[in-house]
Amino acid sequence: MTDEPIRRQLCAGGIVVDDAGRLLLVKRGRPPGEGLWSVPGGRCRHGESSAAACVREVAEETGIRVQVLRLAGRVQRAGDAGTVYDIDDFVCVITGGVLQPGDDADDARWVTGAELRALPVVAELIETLSAWGCLPS
Repeated sequence: MTDEPIRRQLCAGGIVVDDAGRLLLVKRGRPPGEGLWSVPGGRCRHGESSAAACVREVAEETGIRVQVLRLAGRVQRAGDAGTVYDIDDFVCVITGGVLQPGDDADDARWVTGAELRALPVVAELIETLSAWGCLPS
């Protein structure tokens, strides 16, 4: 039995709510969470801040341009082969763009709170957003 070292990967996600109070979600097209709905986000590039990664990832996955307002919180999620994802999630405001799934998102949409609860979502998404006061109306 070998103890493989834990690899940590800094990631960022964007919590984006439109004027109608709906939350922006993407259907993940790749692991982890392939086929499940989550806030848009992904891995930080070398030397990239998590806030900058959030802005980039939201645009790449949804076509929506955002500005970071504040850090909502940080979560850790287990990945494959001993990887741990440290995810900084940011509350963002929309600055432009047109909703269109891209990059590794199979779909993207705005959802109400009721619609969110009816979707297959990544583990602990609803509980975490609720704890941070970020659930859609």
